Formats: sequence, C-alpha cells, structure tokens
Amino acid sequence: MNRRLSLSLYLLLLLGLVLAPFLGAYPVFVMKLLCFALFASAFNLLLGYTGLLSFGHAAFLGGSAYVAGHAMKVWGLTPELGLLVGTLTGAALGWLFGLLAIRRQGIYFAMITLAFAQMVFFLAVQLKFTGGEDGLQGVPRGRLFGLIDLRSELAMYYFTLVVCVLGFLLIVRTTRSPFGQVLKGIKENEARALSLGYDTQRFKLLAFVISAALSGLAGSLKTLVLGFASLSDVHWSTSGQVILMSLVGGLGTLSGPLAGAAIVVWLENRIGELGQWLARLSSVDWFGTLGESVSMVMGLIFLVCVLSFRRGLMGEVIAFVQRRWR
Repeated sequence: MNRRLSLSLYLLLLLGLVLAPFLGAYPVFVMKLLCFALFASAFNLLLGYTGLLSFGHAAFLGGSAYVAGHAMKVWGLTPELGLLVGTLTGAALGWLFGLLAIRRQGIYFAMITLAFAQMVFFLAVQLKFTGGEDGLQGVPRGRLFGLIDLRSELAMYYFTLVVCVLGFLLIVRTTRSPFGQVLKGIKENEARALSLGYDTQRFKLLAFVISAALSGLAGSLKTLVLGFASLSDVHWSTSGQVILMSLVGGLGTLSGPLAGAAIVVWLENRIGELGQWLARLSSVDWFGTLGESVSMVMGLIFLVCVLSFRRGLMGEVIAFVQRRWR
C-alpha cells in the first residue's frame, strides 16, 4: 500500500481515538481495547515478522500485570514507575524464556513457551502477593509525575492513548529498521541469513525480548486502567486469544493486530447483545444464547478467516488496494 495513503489512514484512526470520549464511546472499554491492540502488535512482531510462534505470551502480559500492580499498590510507586517496572519484568521474563526456547524451532519452540507460561500461571496461583484465585485488586491509579490525577477517566484515557501510540511507533520503527529487515530474512530463510553472517540466535532473542517487554507494558497498563490483575491474564487462553487477534487481523502487517484486537475484544463484550438482536431479527431462539458460547463463536471466526482470508482481514484489504493501485 502507498505509504502516504497508509499514513493518512493511521492519522484518521488517531483522530478518531482522540475524539472517541466526546463521541459517546465508553472510555474504559476503549482503553482495554488499546491495551490488547498493543499486546497483539507486540506478539505480531514475533510471529508475523520473525516467524516464531509463542504459546506463552500470556506469561508476559499477566506476570508484568501482577508485578506492576503490586509495585503501585504496596510499594507506592507512581504510575510511570509502575509501568516501567512492569515493562522490565516482561523483558526479564522474555530474556529468560528466550534463552532456552530459541534453541528449538517450530512446534518444539511453541511447546517450550507454553510450558514456561504454565509455570508462571502456577506461581500466580500459589504466591500470596497475587491474591490467588481472587486476583490482585484495588490497584490505585495515582498521580502521573505527581501532578496529573489519573482517577479522572479523561486523563487516564489520554495517558493510555499516548503510551499505546508510542509503543506502536516503536514497533513500526523496529520493523522498518535494518534490524527488522534481518528479522524478515530469518522468517523467510534462516539458513540463508546464517550463511550471510548474521547471528540468527541473537537476533531472535532480541526480538523475543522486545516483544515480551511491550507485552509487559500492555499488561501493566491494563492493570492501571482496570485496577486489578486476575488469573485470566496469565491463563493459556489469553495466549490463544492474542494468536487469534493476529491471525484474524493479518500476520506481518502493522494494522492487522489493531483490527484483530478490535474485533475480538468487541465481540467478547458485545456478543450477548448481538445474539439478542439476531434472535429478534430471525425469530431463532438459539441466537439468544450466543453470549454463553463466546469460545464457540471465536472458533467459528477463526475457521472462516483461515479458510476464506488466508492473509487475514487487513492482509486481504492491503492486497486488494495494491492490485487496484497498480
């Protein structure tokens, strides 16, 4: 797609997000969506650009959410320091997991990351500071730099928007840098990249750490927005959810994870209302139970995307626009 056209669309999206609170959008819902969009973009950096399928990214999102929440609630850290601690936690976990996982490829790499994530889930259940099955609750928003009261929904919204935009810009810069080009080369043909003298293990480890750090930032920000961290953040289903977001939106595209996150989060929150509307429209009572079958609906969406949109939603849109542009 033409770069000028892409930039125009991103600016329109940013303008829409800036005006969203004044257009009737529920700020907390949009903030949650932004956190998951950042999470999906971080995951896409690993799978879409490096070709590494991780089944354990929930460990970075949830682990950082717990640590950041504890730091802000118990240690009394300010929001910016809490987010920094959470991001560093994600990076540390990514470095530790990556050191062992990147020695393997394919399904072996995926299963190693899943095993590590399950260990983090077990720790979250057992450790006292996480709150066990009740989760970590009552995380205060505090004051940003000691000046801006984030208890204000509007202040919290724009702070979340700025953090997510900066995180997204970091991903854009990474993918378009020489480092990003090497990652694409590793994904396409690792043996060739190795023969050209690149230390592919080192590049994959760095990509893993960056992805984990940004996932940690997303988890920490989500805890700050919602005021709690729960076991669902570190559950394996969250790892599956971010994979679904990336596949539905389009792997290897910058806009794909944003669209995928928006679709998945919106459906999770509105599937009950959608089912009731379909039941009234078609007089089929079964549609009214869709709210109780979110996993089934997500599975159907995944099947439709895999069978009909191989490149994902945004991948197909970009391919269509490129054909028309030529």
